[in-house]
Parts: sequence; structure tokens; C-alpha cells
Amino acid sequence: MAHQTQDTLNFAFIGSGGVGKTTLVESLLHKAGTINAQGSVDAGDTVSDFLPAEKEAKHSVDPSFMCFAYESKHLTIVDTPGFHDYLGRTLSVLPAVETAVLVVDATAGLDTYAQRLFARAGERGLCRMIVVNKIDAENADVAGLVEQLQISIGSECLPINIPTDSGTNVVDCFFELSDAATDFDSIESAHEKILDQVVEVDEDLMEMYLEQGDDLPKDQLHSAFETALRDGHLIPIFFVSAETGCGVSEFLDIGCKLLPNPTEANPAPFRKSTTAGDEEFNVDSDSSASLLAHVVKVSIDPFRGRMAVVRVHQGTLKSGAQVYVGSDRKPTKIAHIFRLVGGEQVEIDEAVAGDICALPRMETVNFNGILHESRDEQNIFLDPIPIPSPVLGKAVHVPNDNEAQKVSEVLNNIALEDPSFQVVHVAALNETVIRGMGELHLREIVERIEKQQGIRVETDFPSIEYKETITVPAEGHNRHKKQTGGAGQFGEVYLRIEPMERGSGFEFVDKIVGGVIPGQFIPAVEKGVKQVLDTGAISGHELQDVRVTVYDGKHHPVDSKEIAFVQAGRKAFLDAVAKARPIVMEPVVNVSINVPNDCMGDVTGDLASMGGMVNGSSVLADSTTDISGQVPLREMQTYHSRLSSISGGKGNYSMEFSHYAAVLPMLQKELASNFTVEEED
Repeated sequence: MAHQTQDTLNFAFIGSGGVGKTTLVESLLHKAGTINAQGSVDAGDTVSDFLPAEKEAKHSVDPSFMCFAYESKHLTIVDTPGFHDYLGRTLSVLPAVETAVLVVDATAGLDTYAQRLFARAGERGLCRMIVVNKIDAENADVAGLVEQLQISIGSECLPINIPTDSGTNVVDCFFELSDAATDFDSIESAHEKILDQVVEVDEDLMEMYLEQGDDLPKDQLHSAFETALRDGHLIPIFFVSAETGCGVSEFLDIGCKLLPNPTEANPAPFRKSTTAGDEEFNVDSDSSASLLAHVVKVSIDPFRGRMAVVRVHQGTLKSGAQVYVGSDRKPTKIAHIFRLVGGEQVEIDEAVAGDICALPRMETVNFNGILHESRDEQNIFLDPIPIPSPVLGKAVHVPNDNEAQKVSEVLNNIALEDPSFQVVHVAALNETVIRGMGELHLREIVERIEKQQGIRVETDFPSIEYKETITVPAEGHNRHKKQTGGAGQFGEVYLRIEPMERGSGFEFVDKIVGGVIPGQFIPAVEKGVKQVLDTGAISGHELQDVRVTVYDGKHHPVDSKEIAFVQAGRKAFLDAVAKARPIVMEPVVNVSINVPNDCMGDVTGDLASMGGMVNGSSVLADSTTDISGQVPLREMQTYHSRLSSISGGKGNYSMEFSHYAAVLPMLQKELASNFTVEEED
């Protein structure tokens, strides 16, 4: 018989790299009987790290989904990458689950990245739990780690079981109490702490607890436990050793009893667009209601097409059904539905509310899209989870145009798959730029292209898109006269130019009176001016924010032609620009940097050395400092590695375009020395 929504549990393992998330998934699958033998990351035979890049790198690079049954429950675990470069990929799948489980290494403790990632899960409204792994390691300090978790995250972090025998076993301190010796604290004390935390959310249960002790109704205690999870009032801590399996069965057993199902968790933030604006839309986790499914991941295979991984929030998704994708006018037929177990796809007939499944051949689907049954529901959407903008850019170079086309197609497909990756073609520079979260992110993408296409791809720092402008009004004049035998060329133009507000672009004004330049030649004058705008007047970069007014000139009844006024207009404009104190401008970006407190001085000093300006800073509760400022974009080309060096790999940053500003005189002189205005006959 098919499972029910109330029997469904979805949770994601998140955390830093190397803490053992993939090994823990493997151990859980083995304990549940889904796999016969437990694989290992080093051997490259784990269920979740099935991509060639993951086997080679020996760490996760993409989220993977493992659906399996355990006792009466239907579970889906999402194994997420742990390195900061893949933060966008990790965040993108969190809307698929009800619970985020932070995995922490008992020997390494909680780092800033994991803490901030866990906070993001809480901001999304997910229930949260913590698994401390490697409790049997020689240098594991579980007592110190619990203290660190309570200081860094909050006193709501409480053990639900406790290690014994130097991390070779765990004992329950919530359901079944014993008098076993523990590695820290005591079972009685831990039981009292977590019970006190749970009953605080239910006044009736609190009163009953005070009167009769911990002999409480199980259904009422379970309800209070779920409320505490939803409200963030309780974050249970489990202890395991994924390598040996210690605590893994206990995690499965207790998790199946206490993890929230889709009807018990906080509702997903769906909204509906109306003529009066967006309003909240309540989703009913009922398999008999109208279908609403959210696209949490897209993957594109050269042979199988575009596959969507979706979370069904409402209704039932059936094989053979017709569904609408977003605002598509025509429905799409669901040919197949797959349950995912890593790289394995198991075909099923239907997916009920709460299920996570894969749909192949969904050619119009995009990340964060909504599948629905009626065109009347196309205005329903799910609030996207904020994903940091990619900060590191690389220009892509390939040997020839044919290979460039192939690479461009693959890059665009990857951009559809990865919400933290961008491909931009800078027309002004004729350059394709890829942007990602860091060196590791971009290197993995480039290597994937090279292996798939057999094409050598080279990367370099992208060119800076400088601009030119003028700073004062000026006038220019040119008489173009050419006689080569027969009909000649003649055109004379007087014009004035003046600077405009930044970002205004270009304005052309015709103030000719008396027909001194016939009307049919005015567009030719403008064309000549625009030739300079495109190629620049002093450094070879686009000239902008200028108003050009043509006010006088002369023509010849026989020799005046369009080409003559194009050249006269162009040269008159160059003459005026030379007198208008032209400058070269460069893009300046707003930067937001987060580093450990002890790195603040070094970072602000480094920003100053880059010609940047610090606008402010704030010390956060997690012992880090947020620094905001503005820096020329050219100085940010190598900032990813610079910040990593300063902060010991613990810093991160984001940036966005702010404005254009004049470059330093020495840089303008350097740029101008490499440019020569082309003379045109």
C-alpha cells in the first residue's frame, strides 16, 4: 500500500566539508537495509556521491536525494556539499525539506560557516537538529562541543542521547532512561533539561509536569516536542559515529518518532499574486487537494533532456497526468515519475503530498518553478530562498568559434542547473565571463566541460569594462573635404557637447536652422558621433553620459554626401571631446565582508590599500564582524584568495555593482597610452 503524507519525513544534512555527512548517509542506508554493504568516500562507492567529479574529488559537489523506507516511515535524506563554494547549491534544496540537520565533527567543533548556514535554515522556518559525528575519535571533546553549541547557537541545543564508553555507545535520555555511566553529564540531568525545554511551550503540559513529574501523556509530549521544534525553542543534539555505526540506529529510531512530517512542520512560504499585490497562500498538505509542486533542482543530461526534482506540497502527482509549469500556456504530460536513491532512479506511479521525486523530459521547467493542474493557479509561487550572488569571475577562452558555441551551450545549461552560477556575455568586450562562488566552484565546472566535450578551456581574469565621459562643456568643428576626380566629398559640422548625469547615456540634439545642413544629413552626423561613442575617444572604451548639440555647418549642392557628414560629425565630436577634459571611469562595487573578529584590522587595512573605502562594521554574536565598503572592481579580481589568506579560509564576501568613478590619473595615462584613434578616410 502507498505511504501517507503523515508517514513522510524529509531532512537535509548540512555542515562544513569533511564532517562526515556522506558517510552518515551511507550508514543510515545500511542500517535501514536499503544497501547491503556500507561504501566509503575514499573508495568512491557511496550512494550519494555518485558523480564522477565527486568520486575524483572525494567530497560532495552537488546535492543528492536518497529515498528509502524504514519501518512504517518513508524518508528522504538530502546530502548537501560542505564547502563554501557550493553554498548556493546547498541553500537551493532546503525548501524541499521540513528539517535541517547540522552535522558537526566532534574533533573539530563548530566553525563560522556551519553556524551561519544553520542560521539560514532557521530563518527559512525549518525545524533544526544537530548530529555530532566522530564521537569515538581519540581527540573528541563532546562535552566541550556541547558547551560551544550552546554558547554559539543557543541554550536550546540539548542532548537527546549521550555517549558512553568513550564514544563507543550512546544512551537515550528522553524516552528510556537508564543508570548507565556517561561520557559527560548524567542521564537524569540531561533528561530533566530537555523535558523542561519541551513543556515550556505548552502551559497545560507544564502544569501537569509540575504536579506529577515526567510521567506525561506520550501524544501530548510529542505534540509539545513538535511545537518546540517549529518555534526553534528546541534543537536536539544526537551523537553518532558514522564509521562504526554507533548511534546511527538510535538516530533513525528517535528521528522517526520525533522528526516532523509535512503536516507538523512550519508551512512553506507560498504566496499568490493579485491585483492588490502579493498575499500569503496557505497550502494544504492533503494528497486529495489540487496539485502544487515546487522545483528544487534541475539537471540536464545530453541524452535524457531536462530533469526536474520536485517537492510535492499539495495534491498527488500521477504518471500520465497533464500539468502546467509556471505560466506555460500549454500543459506538459508527466511521462514518468522517479524516486531517487542517489544516482539510481526507481519508477513509481504517483507521488503524494510531502514526497520528493524526479520528473524527466521537463523541457520548460526552471529552478524554483511551480507545477500545478490549472491555469488559474499560475499566480501561486514560493518565496525563493535567498542565494548569495556569485562573486568570482573568470573570462572563458576556447580555441575556435565552433568549440566556443559548444562550450556556450554547456555553460548555459549549467547556469540552469546551478542557481549560484552565472554566464554573462559582455558585448562591449566580446568576452564570455563565468561567475561562481569561488575557485573550487569554477574549477569544477571548467573540468566538467573539458571532460564532457573534450575541449580545452582556458580561463583568465575578466577584462574590466571601463567607460569614458567628459567633465566640462566644449565645442568642436570639422570640415571634411575630399576631391579624387569627379564628384568629391564635402561636409562641415559645428557642435557643442556637455556632460550629463551619471547613467543618463547619450542625447543628440538638432539645432540646425536655415538648412545649412540639409535634414537628410543630420542622421549621418549622429552616426559619426555614435562611432566615437562605441569605440571611445581617449582609451578605447565606450563613451557615455554626454549631450551633443549640432548647431551649424555647411554643405555643397553636388559634393555633400552621407559619408562626408559621417566623417565630419565624427571628427568634430573628437575635437570637442579633447577640449572637454575627458576622463576614464571604472566600476566600483559595494562589498560586504564577514570575517572572524581578530581579522577585522587586517581586512580594513587591506581594503584601504586597494583604494577602497570602509563604510561601517558591526560585531555579530557569532564572534565575527561584518564589514561594508566600496572598492574598485579591478581590485576584487584576486580578492577571493587574498581574503582566504587573511582570514585562514574563514572569511566570505559578497559584492554588487554600485557606480562608476574616475580612475586614478596614472591608470588613465596607462590606458590612454595603449589607444590610438583610427583615422578613417
